[in-house]
Amino acid sequence: MGFELGTDGPGAIVVGVDGSPTSLRAAAYAAGLARRQHTKLIAVYARTSPTTLLTLADHSGLATHAVLQTQDELETQLRTELERQSSIWGVDARLVVRRGDPFTLVTEVAKETRAEAVVVGSSASVGHRIAGSLAIRLVKYGRWPVTVVP
Repeated sequence: MGFELGTDGPGAIVVGVDGSPTSLRAAAYAAGLARRQHTKLIAVYARTSPTTLLTLADHSGLATHAVLQTQDELETQLRTELERQSSIWGVDARLVVRRGDPFTLVTEVAKETRAEAVVVGSSASVGHRIAGSLAIRLVKYGRWPVTVVP
């Protein structure tokens, strides 16, 4: 395989985070991987819009506000945890926060950052056995090595 202009140098390790215990373990694993490979760590948090049913039933707007406030608090927690991991592991890390589907956002960020690998936590949701979890969808997409952390 020959040299290709613009493809040399370190890329990034992309990790999907959502505040769950498995995603935080995935972030810690990805931080160690990034440290060993001397590459950047990019954590991706996909904010979701409140469901249509919630917004229709929420005449006062309190439930929608509570969902958005919870997401704000989670984003703050993720930034704090990422800074802590970054200082412990000594890696160049940043958090990317966007609104949308986690699979779409993780793949977009992985493409943008020329990711070398994607790391996600395993899903404990029963519904994912039917519809497919983020990890399964990433593996099937097959563009990067995917590590699923239990």
